[in-house]
Amino acid sequence: MSDDTVRLVTVGRIFRRRWRLLAVLAVVGALVGYGTSLLIPPKYTTSASVLLPGAWEERELLTQTEIATSSAVVDRAAAKLDWSGVSGRELRERVSAKAGDGNIVKISGTADTPERAQRLSDEVAKQFVAFVARIAGDSTAAGPEALRKQVEQTNRRITELANATDPGQTVESVQARTQLEQLRTSLEEAMTKLAEADPAAAKASLVVMGPAVRPTGEAPPTRTQLMVAGALLFFLLAVIGHLAAARASRRLRTEPEIAAALGSALLGTVDVPGERSPDRPEDRSPRALIRRLLGVDTRWDVPTPRRSGDEASRRTRYRRVCARLRERLPAPRRLLVVVPDGDEIARRAAGQLVTEAGSDPLLRVVEVSVSQPLVPDRARESGALVVLSAGSWTAAELTGIAEACTDGRHQVVGFVVAGTVVAGTVEARPTPSAGRTPDDATLAFAVRGPAPGGSQ
Repeated sequence: MSDDTVRLVTVGRIFRRRWRLLAVLAVVGALVGYGTSLLIPPKYTTSASVLLPGAWEERELLTQTEIATSSAVVDRAAAKLDWSGVSGRELRERVSAKAGDGNIVKISGTADTPERAQRLSDEVAKQFVAFVARIAGDSTAAGPEALRKQVEQTNRRITELANATDPGQTVESVQARTQLEQLRTSLEEAMTKLAEADPAAAKASLVVMGPAVRPTGEAPPTRTQLMVAGALLFFLLAVIGHLAAARASRRLRTEPEIAAALGSALLGTVDVPGERSPDRPEDRSPRALIRRLLGVDTRWDVPTPRRSGDEASRRTRYRRVCARLRERLPAPRRLLVVVPDGDEIARRAAGQLVTEAGSDPLLRVVEVSVSQPLVPDRARESGALVVLSAGSWTAAELTGIAEACTDGRHQVVGFVVAGTVVAGTVEARPTPSAGRTPDDATLAFAVRGPAPGGSQ
C-alpha cells in the first residue's frame, strides 16, 4: 500500500468500515482482561507515615527509606506478625518506603486483605522507629560513659594540683586554687546536665503519625483496569493489524502497474453502481453470515465510492471503451471478456460492456480462477479483453491470467478498470438503443459463461 496507510483518513476509514469487528474484538479483549483478573488474586495497599524531626538532607532521607525496607526491620515485623506461610523475604517484596515532603517517610504494605495490609504497614513502621531508636541509643550510651571517666580523671588531677599548690596566703596561690575550683565546678555542672539528659530522647526522635488507614479498594491493576486494558489492547492491535496488512499488500492499484502485469494497454475506466448485483444469489452459509455481520465481507482499503452522474454518462464510458476496442481490431471478430473469479465489480461491468457492444464486436464473458487460471482454447474467439477492478489482484495473479490467455492462443487486446460509484438518484434500467435489434441483445447475453473445454 502507498503512504496512504499512515494518514488519519485511512484510520477513519477503518473505523467506519470495520467498526463491528473492532467492537467485537474490544469485547473479547475485555473478557480476556476479566479472565486474567480471576487468575491474579486481589491486592490491597495502605501506608503508614513516620515523621523525622529536625533538619534532614535528601541523602539522609534516602538512607532512612533503605533502612525501613531492610531485612533487619522487615524480619522483625514478620516475627511479630507470625503469619503462616509468609516469611520475611516474601514480606520484603510487599513493603516499600518513600521519602515525602516535610521529612515524612511513607511505609507502604501490600497484602491479600485490607486488614493484613493495615497490620503490615503499622508493624513495619513500629519496627523501623524501634530499630532507629536502638541504633541512636547505643551510640549515645558509649559517649557519656567515656566522658564521665575523663571528667573523673580531670577532677583527680585538679585535686592533685590544688594540694601541690603553695598553701600560703599569697596572691598567686589563692588565684591558682580559685581557678582550679572554678574548673571543677564547671565540670560538675556539665556532668549534672549530661546526667539529667534523658537517653530515651533519641528514641522519641522518630514519630509514627497514627495508624495506617484500612484500604477500601484494590491496588492496581484492578479488575476494571484489566478489562479496560484488554479491550484497548485488542482494539489497537486490530487497527495496527489492518494497517500492517494494507502496507504489506501487493495488490495493484494504479493503471501503469496493471498494464505492466498484463502486458497490454488500458482501454478505459467504467463505473458500476455500488449496490449488490441482484442476479447473483446471496451466500447463506454460516461463515458468510458471520463475515457479513462483522462487516468483513467488503474491502475496507478501497477508496470511498465517488458520486456519479446520471445513467447516460455511465453508458457513455462504456461506449467509448467499445469504440477504442473497435479501433484496435483489424476486422470485426469475437472476443473473450476475461473476468477474475470473485471480482463482483468487474463481472457487473463486463455484463454492461456486453450490452453496450452488441454484436460489434461480439463479446462473451468468462470468469477465470486466479489461483489456477485457464482460458478456453481459441475457437470462434480470437482475442481477449480483461476487465478487473483496481486494488483487488496482485501482479503475479494478473500475469497468470495473461499467460493463460496466451496459452489459449488469445491475444490480450487491452484491459478495462471498473470502479463503484454512488448514484445520485434512482434511475430506470437502460433500454436498448434504437440501432440494436432485440435479437442482437439476446445473443450478447446468451453467449455469456464459460465455453466448452474451459473452466471458470
